[in-house]
Amino acid sequence: MFVDTAVIKIKAGDGGDGAVSFRREKYVAAGGPDGGDGGRGGDIVFVADDGLNTLADFRYRKKYVAENGDPGGPKKRFGKSGADLIIRVPRGTLIYDSKTGRLLADISSNQPFIAAKGGRGGWGNSHFATPTRQAPRFSKPGIPGEELTVRLELKLLADVGLVGFPNVGKSSLLSAVSEARPEIANYHFTTLTPVLGVVRVMEGVSFVMADIPGLIEGASRGAGLGHEFLRHIDRCRLLIHVVDVSGSEGREPLEDIETINRELSGFNPELLSRPMIIAGNKCDLADERKIEEFAAAVRAKGYEFFPIMAAIAHGTDALIKRCAELLSKLPPIREYSPDPEPVPEADIKQRDVNIIRDGDSRYIVEGEWLIRYLRGIDMDEYDSLQHFHRVLQQSGVIDRLREAGVRDGDTVSIYGFEFDFID
Repeated sequence: MFVDTAVIKIKAGDGGDGAVSFRREKYVAAGGPDGGDGGRGGDIVFVADDGLNTLADFRYRKKYVAENGDPGGPKKRFGKSGADLIIRVPRGTLIYDSKTGRLLADISSNQPFIAAKGGRGGWGNSHFATPTRQAPRFSKPGIPGEELTVRLELKLLADVGLVGFPNVGKSSLLSAVSEARPEIANYHFTTLTPVLGVVRVMEGVSFVMADIPGLIEGASRGAGLGHEFLRHIDRCRLLIHVVDVSGSEGREPLEDIETINRELSGFNPELLSRPMIIAGNKCDLADERKIEEFAAAVRAKGYEFFPIMAAIAHGTDALIKRCAELLSKLPPIREYSPDPEPVPEADIKQRDVNIIRDGDSRYIVEGEWLIRYLRGIDMDEYDSLQHFHRVLQQSGVIDRLREAGVRDGDTVSIYGFEFDFID
């Protein structure tokens, strides 16, 4: 099954906690703290895999979690870092932040992309020893890994895109000029998914052609199958509009061109600026005068015209040679640049808190970053509490409490940890 969009959750590994430990060896007095640091959490990394051509693997597995870092140990032993989680996607996959819609990466090259970074490991208590605090009994917890929901969208990497109404011969043309073998039958919507084929023109000259199925009037607004696959035209450098010049479906060929162009413009106006060649198919079913009139009308609109009979590969050599000639002068396949990151807030904003007044003399302090700090605080150890008090001062929490009206003797509660405020 061809799947070209998916939404998944990714979670990088958490950093391991730092250790609280003291050196204890025979004949070594007052060995001091020797708690090691926690290991770093694993990253979530996306890489291109040319063996994949759809996002079907993401239909059933929706969450991807990297390995956590191990905690530190005694004798300043560092915890083992968590392994990175490699997620393989088809080349041409765009990665968006599902919440903000920001484009994070275009996986079109061989460059890996780190979508979520693992958390740093926490410091062991050996980092907190000072001349006046020689036996710290606290450490830092590991930092949680980044977590977000991403939307994956595959946009095929093709040089030439075949567009046109159903049953005009796009699949027949692709089959005639490449080794692709799409299903071919005399009914609408035989081709249900985009099909890629490599067209070899001569030694050292080739290009990728894509059959984009299901375009009908209203496709850009959701009609037919075309709305599902219009995105795959976005990267094409050149378009071939395949038209049934015989009118065997009861439509006028010139009207077909205008109708499909409206749908392309409705999806992305930029598509009409791409070079387009008109391939008049089924010439064996049309009289010569009608073909000449159609060719003259098409050329008057500024298009090149090539009469073909795709079923027997008649006229296709001239068409693909002209495509190769035009492609040699066109820019390479488009790669999308990630959207710029939003301007980071000031550090005090990143450590912002919410203060709720509960009654006359009780204040509740909330903030996600405080949870991480509390995990590493030993409430029964004086130095640990002093360290936490300095964190509250430096981050501005004490000032925020004063602004909220706290007075000496009022109770402050931080996720279950309560103390009397003393100014």
